[in-house]
Amino acid sequence: MSESAITVTVKLFAAYQEAYGVSELVLEFPHGIPVKAVCDRLIVEHPELTQWRELTRFGINLIFVEPDTLLQDGDEVVLIPPVSGG
Repeated sequence: MSESAITVTVKLFAAYQEAYGVSELVLEFPHGIPVKAVCDRLIVEHPELTQWRELTRFGINLIFVEPDTLLQDGDEVVLIPPVSGG
């Protein structure tokens, strides 16, 4: 990993977890990137997730954040699409 890169753990739920078949990913990003870039990357890898882009909420280290919140090395990111069921 270069000095300008960060590593984050991404917890997947609902449609994101279904698309990847796992509950967690460890990804590397450039330093200074917003949390919404995590969602964008997952959609590039799994275009079927595009429908959830505008509906997904973000959490970093157990706190809900805005999509433009910058990531830090070691952050735990949660992508929370709408869920239904009982």
